[in-house]
Amino acid sequence: MVSYKAWQRVKFILIIQKLLKSVKAFIVKMLPKDKINTRNKVEDRAINLLLIRDTFTEESTIGKLYLNGEWGGDTLELPYKDNQRSISCIPAGEYNVRLRLARESGSRDYLHLLVQDVPNRSYILFHRGNTSSDSRGCILLGLSREQDRVNNSTKALDLLIKEILILGGENIKLIIKNK
Repeated sequence: MVSYKAWQRVKFILIIQKLLKSVKAFIVKMLPKDKINTRNKVEDRAINLLLIRDTFTEESTIGKLYLNGEWGGDTLELPYKDNQRSISCIPAGEYNVRLRLARESGSRDYLHLLVQDVPNRSYILFHRGNTSSDSRGCILLGLSREQDRVNNSTKALDLLIKEILILGGENIKLIIKNK
């Protein structure tokens, strides 16, 4: 069940998004056609996530996540074990990602990300957690890292989701590379 505070936060963000679209539509309507910059439409821009895995141990795979070229946090995943469900991180590659509402999940009561079209896998998420025991193949996000650990996961994920919502929340692409 979604907490009241979390639901209010999501509701507020959705209201702000709708308000921003209305303001933009008003501005576009009022400006002469030659004054409108059509190259930088927020809703048309792709949201690019780049995960560069750089530390590999028997317990975890740690990397850095970039959002449109800017550092977005440190990541922690399970070690790679031939993409086996629940015990391996997913293969390096390109994936589509979407926002996943808390009400779509039986275990996450907050907005998070769902990685789509992973071969032989389902429900690969970006979610809160600090160590590999918090993951069953998902990607955990933190603001700092130690060996086999990321820290401040809740804050890191909240910041990432906030930035994604500001950018429109759609057309999210993830590229995972091993260093």
